[in-house]
Amino acid sequence: MYIHLGDNYVVPSKEVVMILDRHSSEASSIVSEFLSEQKNKVVQLSNSKAKSVIVTTDKIYFSPLSSNTLKKRAQNAFDID
Repeated sequence: MYIHLGDNYVVPSKEVVMILDRHSSEASSIVSEFLSEQKNKVVQLSNSKAKSVIVTTDKIYFSPLSSNTLKKRAQNAFDID
């Protein structure tokens, strides 16, 4: 199954490693360091401020959708699989 991340982007649910709230990711020095080291893999999905960070096996997406919304979509995708 696939998860819609916003702005017409979908990813296979089996490629999602984690979904983070943007505010909590900024508060963690480890996550901030990880994101800064992976800048070449970041895909900004919207011009507006990102609400969540989705880490997949090959890219990192900054999504305008909340992490709770994405969590629900991911759970639905895994329930169907």
